[in-house]
Amino acid sequence: MSRRPSSPLPTAWLVVALLVPVALLNYLDRQMLAAMKYSVMSDLPAIGSEANWGKILALFKWTYAVLSPVGGYLADRFSRRWVIALSLLVWSAVTWATGQVTSYEQLLWTRAVMGVSEAFYIPAALALIADFHPGDTRSRAVGLHQLGIYAGVILGGFSGYAADHPELGWRWMFGTCGLVGVLYALPLALWLRDAPCAQAADRPRASPWATLAELGRNGSFWLLVLYFTLPALAGWIVRDWMPAVLKAEFGIGQGQAGVSATLYWMVASIVGAVLGGWLADRWMRWTVRGRIYTSALGMATIVVAMLGVGYAPQTQQLWVAVLFLILFGLGWGFFDCNNMPILSQITRPHLRASGYGIMNMISISGGGWADWWFGILRDRQVPLGAIFGIFAGFAVCSIVLVLLIRPQPGDAVAPAAAAGPPVH
Repeated sequence: MSRRPSSPLPTAWLVVALLVPVALLNYLDRQMLAAMKYSVMSDLPAIGSEANWGKILALFKWTYAVLSPVGGYLADRFSRRWVIALSLLVWSAVTWATGQVTSYEQLLWTRAVMGVSEAFYIPAALALIADFHPGDTRSRAVGLHQLGIYAGVILGGFSGYAADHPELGWRWMFGTCGLVGVLYALPLALWLRDAPCAQAADRPRASPWATLAELGRNGSFWLLVLYFTLPALAGWIVRDWMPAVLKAEFGIGQGQAGVSATLYWMVASIVGAVLGGWLADRWMRWTVRGRIYTSALGMATIVVAMLGVGYAPQTQQLWVAVLFLILFGLGWGFFDCNNMPILSQITRPHLRASGYGIMNMISISGGGWADWWFGILRDRQVPLGAIFGIFAGFAVCSIVLVLLIRPQPGDAVAPAAAAGPPVH
């Protein structure tokens, strides 16, 4: 049976517009290090090995992961607006400080602290968007926010050119991006608003343990956690290692490798997020599983793409790798724009940021291990086809998991339904 679409107020779209630049900076500040790998390792020779580089990438994720549930809980308990603004301010200051490091150990510390500060943003931002978009615009709104993330990754890819430029360099990139974020934090705090129905005074004062207990009894939530985690292993490898892989496998420059590894699949992700958001919102008018089906369709595309990316070096044709990365991006957009909307179908509103924080914790912890293991496997010269084949297998398993999720028919989930077994 079809449902009438909702019509959110212009304020709801203004919230998305204000958060898109924050999402851009969130991913630009973390992504550009991967595109400037050779410049950073040349300037800081103590890094030494691929495994140590993988540890730098992983440490950000581990600290980000550990603090994500804390950031989510605070966003559910207090003002999402202030959690977002303070997170931007702190991580931007740390980004600036990263450009000042002089040793491997200092770089490790700045990446760890950046992980702490950035952990507070995504759960709060996506929950705030879900607050303002309660109906048939939710997937589209989340998809538009994700455009900022994809744009940040694209700009991060171009940072390889800045690192190679004799008058700029990798330190200039970190310093400039940090200052931009600090300057944007003040107007963001002034213009952003919490949703009227989600003010802190109106939220249930659940303790952290009560929050964990309710989420822990929700079988569909844990299926979503696993579904969110397995594809993210491949996603982080593509983001963090693909510039170095393309440079090594195809003999191209650092700038070209960074752009080839990010621009095309991120543009494809933008297209995927727009199409996936539109399709999911339309599909939801006919079945409560519309967003689940849309996300699963994207995941099937990711499986094919991962196998192709692993095979591409055997052709010695860069365009083959780029083609499969574009396919990966299309599938990723379908997947990425529907995670918070699906979470909103299986949890109560005041648990959304906490739930997403837990999802981030487990997913990004796995991504950190994946980065480290990938470096170790590269040191041992394991074929890329075998490595990416493993990640494709994880994606196949995730399709089964998401189809087992039992969403609730309404936007708000009653306590008994959220705490009990999945509803069929």
